[in-house]
Amino acid sequence: MYRQNAWKKHAKKLDKVMEFAEGYKHYISEGKTERLAVNEAIKLLEAKGFKDVTKVKSLKAGSKVYFLNKNKNVCAFIIGNRPLTEGLRILGAHIDSPRLDLKEHPVYERGGFAFGDTHYYGGVKKYQWVTIPLALHGIIVKKDGTSVVVNVGEEENDPVVGITDLLPHLAADQMAKPLAKAIEGESLDITLGSIPLLEEEKGTVKANVLKILKDKYDIEEEDLISAEIEIVPAGKARDYGLDRSMIAGYGHDDRCCAYTSLLALLDTKAKDVTNTACCILVDKEEIGSVGATGAHSLFFENTVARLADLLGIANPLYAARITLENSKMLSSDVSAAYDPLYAYVSDPNNVAYFGEGLVFNKYTGSRGKSSSNDSNPEYYAWIRKVMDEANVHWQNAELGKVDQGGGGTIAYILGNYNMNVIDAGIAVLNMHAPMEIISKVDLYEAYLGYKAFLIG
Repeated sequence: MYRQNAWKKHAKKLDKVMEFAEGYKHYISEGKTERLAVNEAIKLLEAKGFKDVTKVKSLKAGSKVYFLNKNKNVCAFIIGNRPLTEGLRILGAHIDSPRLDLKEHPVYERGGFAFGDTHYYGGVKKYQWVTIPLALHGIIVKKDGTSVVVNVGEEENDPVVGITDLLPHLAADQMAKPLAKAIEGESLDITLGSIPLLEEEKGTVKANVLKILKDKYDIEEEDLISAEIEIVPAGKARDYGLDRSMIAGYGHDDRCCAYTSLLALLDTKAKDVTNTACCILVDKEEIGSVGATGAHSLFFENTVARLADLLGIANPLYAARITLENSKMLSSDVSAAYDPLYAYVSDPNNVAYFGEGLVFNKYTGSRGKSSSNDSNPEYYAWIRKVMDEANVHWQNAELGKVDQGGGGTIAYILGNYNMNVIDAGIAVLNMHAPMEIISKVDLYEAYLGYKAFLIG
């Protein structure tokens, strides 16, 4: 159903929408980093009978398997009744979000405080990250190969960390600067402590922080070189609005699409799968989809080749290329929602609205469609038919006015395989902020749309 309010459709069965949102709130609250999002995904997969591919010797129609890559990618499949080379139905989302990362030599002392030196990740408005409670998540890997999980700031009795800011009384110079310059990247350092190490005559605040880390995690300062510690907003996702119609939380971009894509696969019955169904969750989209865990990696292509091999197909690498070329994909990524308070950045006829369901972007990119996957109209028409036959509420949008800016997704990367790809996701307010907002009914309609696509 094109551009109609989806709340009316669910007026007599709101419980389904609200119940689905609760599962998502748990997922996004627990999965605040790529590793944590993958961990939660694997729990859900295994609960639905999906098996780690390393424990499987062969596959057949109806088999359910998943592949794990460096603890930051997961790719799950339900093998269909048709030959693999006739193409996959792919739902692809990213599970990284803008954040702060600790540098390799992070702990230093100045003016009676110990700080953690950070480097921001992805597109952030730096001023949004000061004076809010922040949590630490990640791992520290020691030279002997053992690793320690770090999780500080989420439990009720945990301490939190944060970034200080100037009081208004002394901020005349700061407030005269443009927003982009008011808070510098090198100023986004978290406060770690203020008590000196009293056990030694020359004790310092830094020494005390390192002692706390030693006592809690049995690590030395040098071990922080081989650590991956992410700083994210502390606290759980919450209902937003007096009517509880929305969800406020960190990381909707793009974990709301990751969760709905994954649940769509999990709730699809194997008997209904004709073309092999796939959900892939990737890393590094916010910085260009680079590296071993980004969409540019050969991981996905190699995964499809492994599938071909397990299915007994000759020349699996060649079969993988043919399979990908014949595939259909929804690049499951969020879209910018219309904000009446900032209406000037949007074209009102080509923008995503809260409550109108799954959002399709024929193209993204910036200005002259730079770095865009521009989906062909034949595929778009097929998508429209699938959505309408399944009674899914959907809409179409662009990412702001033509010269206002823009952004991209992983769609163009998978499009390089000559497959049909279009962006399909959920409208988000406050995108890339520490607190983003989505509509519960859009979340649910995305799930329904993704399910329809997998068997369409």
